Amino acid sequence: MGTTAARWVLLATVLGSGVAFLDGTIVNVALPAIAEDLDATLGDLQWVLNAYLVTLSAFVLLGGSLGDRYGRKRVFLLGLGGFTVASIACGLAPTVGVLIAARAVQGLGAALLVPGSLAIIAAVFDPEDRARAVGAWSGLGGIASAIGPFVGGYLVDSVSWRVAFLVNVPMAVAVVFASRHVPESQSPTVGHLDLPGALTASVGLALGTYGLIESVPMVGVLGVVTLVAFLVIEARSPGPMLPLALFRNRQFSGANGTTLAVYAALSGAFFLLVLQLQVVLGYSALEAGAALLPVTLLMLALSARAGALAQRIGPRLPMTVGPLGVAAGLVLWSRVDAGSTYIGTVLPGAVVFGLGLSLTVAPLTATIMASTDDEHLGAASGVNNAVARLAGLLAVAILPLAVGLNTSGPPSALDRGVDQAMLVSAALAAVGGLIAYATVRRGAIVATPTQASPAFQPCGHPCLATDDATDDATDDDAEVA
Repeated sequence: MGTTAARWVLLATVLGSGVAFLDGTIVNVALPAIAEDLDATLGDLQWVLNAYLVTLSAFVLLGGSLGDRYGRKRVFLLGLGGFTVASIACGLAPTVGVLIAARAVQGLGAALLVPGSLAIIAAVFDPEDRARAVGAWSGLGGIASAIGPFVGGYLVDSVSWRVAFLVNVPMAVAVVFASRHVPESQSPTVGHLDLPGALTASVGLALGTYGLIESVPMVGVLGVVTLVAFLVIEARSPGPMLPLALFRNRQFSGANGTTLAVYAALSGAFFLLVLQLQVVLGYSALEAGAALLPVTLLMLALSARAGALAQRIGPRLPMTVGPLGVAAGLVLWSRVDAGSTYIGTVLPGAVVFGLGLSLTVAPLTATIMASTDDEHLGAASGVNNAVARLAGLLAVAILPLAVGLNTSGPPSALDRGVDQAMLVSAALAAVGGLIAYATVRRGAIVATPTQASPAFQPCGHPCLATDDATDDATDDDAEVA
């Protein structure tokens, strides 16, 4: 840390992953403009989000393994190239079908890009500095996520939603320039590449999502059968992308259960809330993005303190109370209706939601990292990242159906359904807190060994620690998260 070489590596990796993070937050505020310009239904908008999440969820674990085998810098740049080309296709898309296809390619690029950025840091930094380097990557990358709604809102309002995708191009050029100073690295001991697992996961997720969004039960059932086949393949694979043995640890399984419930709640709620603010309350894209600023500010201010608190008293209490706070914020957001004021309804929900989320994320990440041994930290982090992405995928697909929204109709027909969706999301978040209470230990966060697959698969989770930096990581989990 502090050397010129370190600055170049951080610049390249932060910009690279920042492209994906920025795009992820820009898209939500652009959805109403996309619907108007391309005559898209609510179901189409679900696919604009989920096409990206399907390919990202299915291939993010494999992306780390490809970097280990063929070169982390090479795979990182390959992912960046694919993401950039897909971004251009998104910006020029003449129909919503083309936009959805381009979003799927974007997800595939991100599956190579984001884990590659962390794998480069883990490979080239001195072991004593890796936790600090990952913390810097996470903090700077978080800025990209935070400014996304503002950048996207401004571009959508002042120019076009298409420019919100095309803005990725100059950032990608900057990454290519910076990467000239990044050394190549790969693992000479990397084993089996789990291509069958990646393919069955992708097909299963795509079929299941299609069956839910388009209300085709047989396709959904076929998707479930394919995902069961994926689990069978993973159980028999010598190098699985999803090491099932990790789930023998009760705390690891419980923390991932909390991740699934809480991230499903916030993904589904954000998808519909941003639409409601623009379509029902008449907010501009910029105003809708700015409305959620308190959540970002609270996360930046309190996440480190929440991680330090969990280090002192153990993660069980924060991981129980935090999701309940998220649930309370969502209940407050269920009061948002036509004619609601920002101060009276949106802001109180954002503050309570932000407080709950701040209390949840850092302890959750630290618990995941402490639930496995040094050898399997990459795989554990990868699994948790995939679970979070899967939660968002399922929430965007299922939540509108659960509350009776007509996904084949215009986005404007959603006011009453969004209120119900917030209550369903609140229940999910509360379940996440109960899972944490039942499964997470009371004591301080201490790493414990567990039997698992030997595959080390760096992935796009913002709290990756390495086997050489475990002690630093547990002390610095709050900073890293």
